[in-house]
Amino acid sequence: MRAFLSIFLACWLFNLFLPWWGSVIPALFIAAWMLDKSLAGFMIGFLGSGFAWLVQAGYIHVANQGILTTRIADMMGIGSPLVVLLITFLIGGILGGVSAMTGVLIKQNLLNSQNLEATG
Repeated sequence: MRAFLSIFLACWLFNLFLPWWGSVIPALFIAAWMLDKSLAGFMIGFLGSGFAWLVQAGYIHVANQGILTTRIADMMGIGSPLVVLLITFLIGGILGGVSAMTGVLIKQNLLNSQNLEATG
């Protein structure tokens, strides 16, 4: 739960000041620091980053009475602004999940290479 909240808050904060790829940075480092399994890293990164993107997009949707998401939905031929918010959640979630899993795998790789050097 701490990893989820940390990734969520950090991704939300980074999304305020950095471009769309900004949520990769906290998801990668927090997952490498707090998590040990790659599947757990993917799921926690997916949910944390996805909800951060959803909160940000939901705020923008409410702040402009849905004008922007309605126009994007019309432009994409979707029809519903809520589907645009769902797609935003999925894109942010996949981005955060892959980066968190990458962080865990890098940590595992570094630990394995240190163990091999110590025994070899």
